[in-house]
Amino acid sequence: MPLTIFNTPSLADRTRVHEAHCAPHMALGSETIGRKLLWSIALPGLVVALLGVGHFSREARQAVREGTHLEALALAEAVASTFTQPQAPGAAPHGAVAEVLSSDTRLFRSVEDLRVLTPEGRIRWSRRPAEQGHTHPEAARLSATGPETARSSDHGTEVVRPLGGPECSGCHTGEAAQRMGVLQVRMGEPALTRQLQTVFQDALGAMVLFVGILGLVTWLSLRFVLTAPLKRLSEAMGRAADGDLLVRAEARGTDEISRLGAAFNQMLARLTSMKVEEIDTHRDLQLVKEKLALKDELEERLTELSLLFDVARSLNTTLELDELLSRITRMVVERLHIPDFSIMLLNEEGLLEVKHAWPRGRGLEGHTFAMGEGACGRAAQARKAVYLPDLTDSTSVFARRGLRGGSEQGSLLAVPMVHADTLLGVINFQRPETASISAEEIELFTAVADQAATAVTNARLHAETVKLTLTDALTGVPNRRHLFQRLDLELARAQRFGVPMALLMVDVDHFKRLNDLAGHRAGDETLRRVSDVLRTRARKVDTLGRYGGEEFVLLLPQVSKATAVEVAETLRRAVADSVTLSRPGLPGGHVTVSIGVSHFPTDATAQDTLVDCADSALYCSKRTGRNRVTAFEPGMEVHPGRERSISAPPADAPSTPPAPSGIAKA
Repeated sequence: MPLTIFNTPSLADRTRVHEAHCAPHMALGSETIGRKLLWSIALPGLVVALLGVGHFSREARQAVREGTHLEALALAEAVASTFTQPQAPGAAPHGAVAEVLSSDTRLFRSVEDLRVLTPEGRIRWSRRPAEQGHTHPEAARLSATGPETARSSDHGTEVVRPLGGPECSGCHTGEAAQRMGVLQVRMGEPALTRQLQTVFQDALGAMVLFVGILGLVTWLSLRFVLTAPLKRLSEAMGRAADGDLLVRAEARGTDEISRLGAAFNQMLARLTSMKVEEIDTHRDLQLVKEKLALKDELEERLTELSLLFDVARSLNTTLELDELLSRITRMVVERLHIPDFSIMLLNEEGLLEVKHAWPRGRGLEGHTFAMGEGACGRAAQARKAVYLPDLTDSTSVFARRGLRGGSEQGSLLAVPMVHADTLLGVINFQRPETASISAEEIELFTAVADQAATAVTNARLHAETVKLTLTDALTGVPNRRHLFQRLDLELARAQRFGVPMALLMVDVDHFKRLNDLAGHRAGDETLRRVSDVLRTRARKVDTLGRYGGEEFVLLLPQVSKATAVEVAETLRRAVADSVTLSRPGLPGGHVTVSIGVSHFPTDATAQDTLVDCADSALYCSKRTGRNRVTAFEPGMEVHPGRERSISAPPADAPSTPPAPSGIAKA
């Protein structure tokens, strides 16, 4: 049972597939773990620092604004209180107010505007003397009746305080004491605010510097402690991924990265062992595959040798050419699985003639191809196999148009049959599929063709040997052995079917004298010419053979005795009229024959008796003057001067009579 091997992906193949999927993610890019850690530490710290600075800056501004607000209220209260201070006799009304407004104490350094307006909006007192007596641009807003107001903004604080009331009733009476005017105090941005801005700006710069230094230190620490070891580990992994299993990662220390490198080295050691085992297994599998391939090839060769042996054994069991060609056809179709086959032999005209074809009944037998015509003609001409993988190609036409009654398709191999440098014919192997004949099959079919060529040669040699055994070498007619075999067959047929048969024994007259006068070469030529005359005038069913020396026998099936005598007379006249001699010496100057006729069943019913009767009649023709035909009559066989052997030659006798051709009987 053949062994089937399924190809499974090896470890190396699966590793390469995994590397192909993971390769885009293994490259060490700009987003290293050190940078990620650096950003994860520095960025939140920077954000927190900025938020803290902003928060403290906002709180400080709010505190300064509230202080300025309270300071403006207190200053307004202080200025308003000067209106209630007692006055010295003879002093200007409310002179203390003017003194306070013109003072340059620290309390007034942050005051931008300090005015006292009359109810009509005219400036009565001001820190800017030039404004006194003029109407304030915002007199309508400031003179509007209302309680004390205080407004703070980024630019300063404004307090508007109405003057008058019970405290002014000592100097003023009536309704005038209730509304004496308006006090406007406007304080600009204090210096503390600017100082705080400077402080916070410096603090922000210092913080940024600190963060930068901290980031640099952190980056350097991460680079040498984390990034560089991870990079080396990643490079080692990359080399291992590229197939270098002997690389090892740096594993010094006891931290997590060192332990990771040690674990990676252990994994590489195991992979190396597995790789070695895989290489050994792959080598063993390769050896097994090679052995299996050699085994398959050996089995194929043994099958081919067995087939060739069967072909040779089958072909050598017969020496009949037609039977041999039939066996070749059956064996090629059955054993070689060739559905379309034909075998062609070279005929006497030098053409390739189809002798056998498969399938039968298509009328291919008898078709001829000239040398160089079609694939078979090219194979015969070149004496090399011609392979056409596709017969539909116009350049690969096998048969002439219309030979098969349809279009050719499939593939064709035409192999010449050559034996001892002699072309015998061509064998055509055809399949309906294109390119369906492999190189190994071409080699096998060529060997089959060589075997067939040897068998055909043997069959032809056998046929030639049989022909030489049964044929007279001088005249080409059947010899005495073949003649008596035919006589047995004809007598058996005549006895079985009850039909007559005649036997004519022909003898050349004065043949000894001819040999003496003209020589044995002239005698041989005379025998050949007489044989040609007799053969050309005999029927196809008749048998002409050389009985011995200058004697011939002609078997005439299914004729009466009278008809046989007429045929004999016709032959006698034909020889006398056709065979002439250039040298004189014979009576009449030409060759004549004497013929004796016997008949079955009139004269005899056995072979020996029938031949003896014809010989007796021939002897009578010789005695009565030659050149005549004599039919057998009873009593002729007992003439005292006649002594002859009429028995058939023994089985071990030579096929050609040992006596020379030029021996005369009378």
